Amino acid sequence: MDKPVPERIDPLRRRFLGTAAVGLAAASFGLAAPPAGAAGARNATRTRAGSGAPFGPVKQIRAGVLDVGYVDAGPADGAPVLLLHGWPYDIHSYAEVAPLLAAAGHRVIVPHLRGYGTTRFVSADTPRNGQPAALADDVIQLMDALKLPRAVVAGYDWGGRSADIVAALHPGRVKALVAVSGYLIGSQQAAQAPLAPEAELQWWYQFYFATDRGRAGYERNRHDFAKLIWKLASPKWVFDDATFDRSAAALQNEDHVDIVIHNYRWRLGLAQGEAKYDAVERELATFPSIAVPTITLEGDANGAPHPSPDSYARRYTGKYEHRLLTGGIGHNPPQEAPRAFAQAVIDADRM
Repeated sequence: MDKPVPERIDPLRRRFLGTAAVGLAAASFGLAAPPAGAAGARNATRTRAGSGAPFGPVKQIRAGVLDVGYVDAGPADGAPVLLLHGWPYDIHSYAEVAPLLAAAGHRVIVPHLRGYGTTRFVSADTPRNGQPAALADDVIQLMDALKLPRAVVAGYDWGGRSADIVAALHPGRVKALVAVSGYLIGSQQAAQAPLAPEAELQWWYQFYFATDRGRAGYERNRHDFAKLIWKLASPKWVFDDATFDRSAAALQNEDHVDIVIHNYRWRLGLAQGEAKYDAVERELATFPSIAVPTITLEGDANGAPHPSPDSYARRYTGKYEHRLLTGGIGHNPPQEAPRAFAQAVIDADRM
């Protein structure tokens, strides 16, 4: 059964954040926890178009093969939370979530994934690899660079998949997990099985990217392409041009197209990965269980391909909740329902 969605943020461990802008943003969202015993899915609070709180500055750190751009918010000694964005979005998905969590006492790290924003490859010779194992390894490399032994890890879309992989393969590094659309670990072999026509239709862009025309089309039209995906994936989310353009700027990264095309072609077995990840991919192909405390989320208006909660609940073998976000929430809950997402992170940390 879907658990109730808390609408308010617990004010415990509220701290002064160091700047007036962030302090005011956090205070404006700091609300009491919901009453005990509430039942049933609730309407998640939705963000107003263009209402993102001050977010930044973006820092840089060498982490593995990358020079990673990231936002670091909240007290330096706070319990760490790592927030991972998806495609075709960026760190601004968490522009309202980050101050909420910082106000609750967390240190909040929000990195640009490889191929996004200010994240760059250190070497021109490194393969522009978008396979899931590589993206998940980036998370571990970033945690090592930041000297974070453990963190709550949360994400959606590509970020949700990386969060799942890290929790499954490196449980000692993950205090708790928040995963939108649940268990997203897959394999090339599993992707060979055809789906029902309606389900295949939802993956139209994956097949488009498998062609040279699709690659050229995305290269030429990535701004409008991404905007179309936002609308299809979250059909009831009304966002303005400023909100979209703020995130779309991150897609101008010089490696973005290479990473995206490789990711989707790899899934279909049309592109090779790096040999150093072969053993990891074999392990992921067994669909390993996830034992860390977990809350999975799903929007009631998610227009993107996503599994049913009933199909993945058994993959989570530790403390586990599933929450349905109602009220027209689509594929990007951190930006569409920031209070509900932040509350899930706080609650998962306490499980």
